[in-house]
Amino acid sequence: MAFFSGLFAAAGRDLFQRRCRVCGGLVPRCPKRRGASPSDWPLALLCAACAEALAPRRGGFCPGCGAIGPDPHAEPALCPSCESRPRPFATLAFHAPYQGLLRDMILSFKFGKQPEHAGVLRELLTGALTRAARGPATADVIVPIPLHPARLAWRGFNQSLELARGVSRTIGRPIDARALVRVRDTRPQSTLSGRERRENIQGAFLADPARVSGRVALLADDVMTTGATMDAASQALLDAGAARVDVVVLAR
Repeated sequence: MAFFSGLFAAAGRDLFQRRCRVCGGLVPRCPKRRGASPSDWPLALLCAACAEALAPRRGGFCPGCGAIGPDPHAEPALCPSCESRPRPFATLAFHAPYQGLLRDMILSFKFGKQPEHAGVLRELLTGALTRAARGPATADVIVPIPLHPARLAWRGFNQSLELARGVSRTIGRPIDARALVRVRDTRPQSTLSGRERRENIQGAFLADPARVSGRVALLADDVMTTGATMDAASQALLDAGAARVDVVVLAR
């Protein structure tokens, strides 16, 4: 009798628990974490430790380029660089700084070690866009940052395209993976300095006017560091006649 009582007790506990979507630890089974807003999803489905590690950055950054300031509670304000020389894209939305658990998850997903992270990362990217001032409904087309065909063949998938799928489903806007192509197989940006990144990416992208002319394009990527890639891609879209370019990335 004690054995069966234990089984029923365990089953009862399972009804009120679920597994964290990142670490697999048990979390209470409830619709959403107390105080979580829709833009915080899927943080409500994570354990307390993972939710804290993946919390969005809500202040202390430049809304123009995403440069991170020292005080996370400060109101977003343009940095001196964006005040003197605005970026070619109109707005930037990002989830959090490129560090800690978020960085680990992006790298694991990007290089195929943990593809199961795709679901959470897609929802974090969508949440970043939902929190943005202009909102997601202003985009006409979602354009993932493309890989050169040689890099795509080596990696097997474009992480930017995979992440953009969640945004497309949520905001009801199409993805056009052919609107922007990478015409030069550049060196990995992560191995270069800021000036080298800008030089490396010059002329790397070409946009199709038939696909973007007169349209608002939403560029999607996993990480933005110096912004050289986003600048070059945005300028290529504008040169092809895009009405405006907005940017959404997971990490800055």
